[in-house]
Amino acid sequence: MFRRSAAIAGAAGLLLLAACSNSASSGGSAAGGKTTLTYLTFNTPSLTPAFWKDSIARAEKTVPGLTIKQVVAPSTDRDSYAKQLQASGQFPDLLQSITPSQYTDAGLLTPYDQSWVDANFLLPQGNAIKGKVYIPPTNSQIIPLVFYNKSLFAKAHVQPPTTWAQFLQVNATLKAAGITPLELGGNDPFAAAMPLTGALSADVLGKDPQWIQQRHAGKVKFADADVVTAATKMRTLVEKGYFEDGALNVSYADSIKNFNAGKAAMYPMGSWYLGSIPKDQWDNIGVFPWPTDDGKVVVPFAVGGSMAISAKAEDVKAATAFAKTWSLDPANLKALIEVDGAYPMLKNKTLDDYGVTVSPAFTDSYAYVTRTDAKVGAIGWATNDDALPGSLNNDLYAAAQALFNSSDVKGQMSKLDKSWDTATK
Repeated sequence: MFRRSAAIAGAAGLLLLAACSNSASSGGSAAGGKTTLTYLTFNTPSLTPAFWKDSIARAEKTVPGLTIKQVVAPSTDRDSYAKQLQASGQFPDLLQSITPSQYTDAGLLTPYDQSWVDANFLLPQGNAIKGKVYIPPTNSQIIPLVFYNKSLFAKAHVQPPTTWAQFLQVNATLKAAGITPLELGGNDPFAAAMPLTGALSADVLGKDPQWIQQRHAGKVKFADADVVTAATKMRTLVEKGYFEDGALNVSYADSIKNFNAGKAAMYPMGSWYLGSIPKDQWDNIGVFPWPTDDGKVVVPFAVGGSMAISAKAEDVKAATAFAKTWSLDPANLKALIEVDGAYPMLKNKTLDDYGVTVSPAFTDSYAYVTRTDAKVGAIGWATNDDALPGSLNNDLYAAAQALFNSSDVKGQMSKLDKSWDTATK
């Protein structure tokens, strides 16, 4: 987010495109001397080096004397990379799409002034941590949705399901018709975890939206029966053979290609996939929420944003001015909507105001953002008080991959409890 998700989704295998440097090379102010600030970014198939170059140049021009030195994350785990930089005295001044909760306790980030946040965003507290906003809530995502190929559904004579039982029946019917039911980029941990994320968010958080806070209080655990039951749903999909052959060896990038080519009927993925639907497939790709047992719509929701600001930047004023300008730049938001599937969250704006052209799937799924359906924090993706502690996001993704080869669902959930306890000591 601009969400953490898109960044993770597309950064795998990238080389380090910009050298690291100490945070600021000189101590001038935004209004006076010259200031150089480092900015941690990432590349995806949609958010290209050209996008970053142009967006940085536009925002730079609004802050006199400011130069931005870009640092590109070399792997999918930007938080670990940022921490490596911090440990070596090279913590960036500005950081895109990190998980703020992993830095706030150490006092590494400075919050935005609340009046600016309140004035510009639909959900000012959407990604707040203990009441303070460390990344502007510029956009939102649903993680996951289930995208489906309408032609393949018609061939198998099935309809989008609303309940878990119907979902299983749709999978069975598709498989019987010789159609691969589910695409999954299982080689990339975050992508492998989409079904697990959907099940835990819908079934566990859907029944208790405060579950994460209850876990902090020690009142619930991942090894509890209801959580294990939800997680077992992913194992069920594996055991019934509903994913493509060799799903754990399919990269995230290839999973997009496969689904777009019609090699599978459904694709559980974050809403950022909307930006990857080919225009010649716009009318053929539909979308529905992750199904629940009783058919109630539960939206695994995450409010994202642009950049965090280091509390130790040599010129916090210049960093803040750049961050605010970048976050409200219509050209950036247009790109995020069209190529990264971001749902905009700015006040007093409609999609028409951004001059965007979007697919029917975007319009249909965006309706869940504005409707009154139950919204819960997408587990493993929230950047607010519902964020998982420490490296538990990665542990959750690893558990999903493990469920391809292990039927010990409770054992995997117990490992998450141990990771939680370690992270919160």
